[in-house]
Amino acid sequence: MQRTAAKTAFANVLVNTLIANVTTSFLWFALTFWVYIETKSVLATGIIGGAYMLLVAFFAMLFGTIVDRHRKHTVMLLSSVISAMAFLLAGVLYVSQPESALLDLGGPWFWLFSAVILFGGVIEQLRNIALSTTVTLLVDEEKRANANGLVGTVQGLAFLVTSVFSGLSIGFLGMGWTLAIAIAAMVLTFAHLLFIRIPEGAPEVDPEAKSALDFRGSVRAIRLAPGLFALIIFSTFNNLIGGVYMALMDPYGLTLFNAQLWGFALAFASTGFLIGGLVVAKFGLGAKPMRTMLLVVIAMGLLGSVFMLREWWPLYVLGMWVYMALVPPVEAAEQTVIQKVVPFERQGRVFGVAAAMEAAAAPITAFLIAPIAEFLIIPYMKTAEGQQQWGWLLGEGEARGIALICLFAGLIMVVVGTLAFFTKSYRQLTELYANAPDPAPERDDETDAGSDESAVPDAVSPARESREGVRRVDAPPIVPGMPPDAW
Repeated sequence: MQRTAAKTAFANVLVNTLIANVTTSFLWFALTFWVYIETKSVLATGIIGGAYMLLVAFFAMLFGTIVDRHRKHTVMLLSSVISAMAFLLAGVLYVSQPESALLDLGGPWFWLFSAVILFGGVIEQLRNIALSTTVTLLVDEEKRANANGLVGTVQGLAFLVTSVFSGLSIGFLGMGWTLAIAIAAMVLTFAHLLFIRIPEGAPEVDPEAKSALDFRGSVRAIRLAPGLFALIIFSTFNNLIGGVYMALMDPYGLTLFNAQLWGFALAFASTGFLIGGLVVAKFGLGAKPMRTMLLVVIAMGLLGSVFMLREWWPLYVLGMWVYMALVPPVEAAEQTVIQKVVPFERQGRVFGVAAAMEAAAAPITAFLIAPIAEFLIIPYMKTAEGQQQWGWLLGEGEARGIALICLFAGLIMVVVGTLAFFTKSYRQLTELYANAPDPAPERDDETDAGSDESAVPDAVSPARESREGVRRVDAPPIVPGMPPDAW
């Protein structure tokens, strides 16, 4: 493939995102492992997980507006600086306070320490939203699904590395050195960003976006794409079910393994992210990404309902591997659809709304499931009555209560995914995706590929004509299901 400034920038952004994701995930996993090992509290880990998603939901819409109003490179630099400062503050707290105070769930230092680390991780969402819009900017339309698969591959690599090293770091080095490693890695991320150039013009000012959140503009962009709101609602519900696994996955795994072995088990399972992302990068998502997404969601539900039916670590680890391999196609499908049906200048806000709604769902489940599991379901499954009623299906073991919850969560996912095929929104969005023009703006590097386009200002190059399609005629395009003024 011909190397252009856009391809070089995209490769560098992926590498930088890998470093940043490794850093934030490393510290995030380490905090969860550390708290559970020291306190043995499912409630504490559930609150930490739920709080993270709640913070993402709170800031995501603001992040989307920031992305639309500024160059993507500037946004990524801002993300790195704030995360580094947050992790440095957490390090100061760790040095200044004894571990007993930081692990006291009834004291203020535990919540302050956890909140600072979580805030540093949440800022990474600003980079992720910028990355989603950067795919639209730097990658041609026919290759965006593949590019989103590469993004999933990078996330899988980050998960693979952090799954191993978070457990090892907490097990052998402790929380102090873990913080030091995270701070150093985030500084490295910032330094690498300084040498990256993204070929992007200055963002156009949206005269209708007067507030920092611009909720009205986000809603307007979503409404212009029939069926898009239903897609976001479906993804939100999918995250609602995913919150069950988020709250219970680590406690279940730490029941079967110690911290070090659980880290290795997560590392193996996370290679599923890698494989799933590579498959999408190689083969794409087909002509109908929505159909692909729903089929994969149904498969995820079936898998999630059975991989804890017996307390066997091979079943759990293999089930997690397959489950994680199915995550990249779902995420890539949603991103690919939004990148096609939403104007580029509003994509940051739409991705922000989607992230806010989807992130808000998981804490609701985590905050509800964690106490219900700890105080009701787990104790119930340890009684003779619970074992007699469910033992034929779930077998015996210490964590049969968690297995019962995940069984019903998976079945609900299967039912909802199946019903989505019969909705009007599914048909509308599938048709819109097939007919909408490419919203990508002209890149700075488009005239540097050796063509004569710059020498003939009034001519339309074949590449631009192919990419911009019917947007270059005087009259607006007629796309089934889309209001005529949408483009």
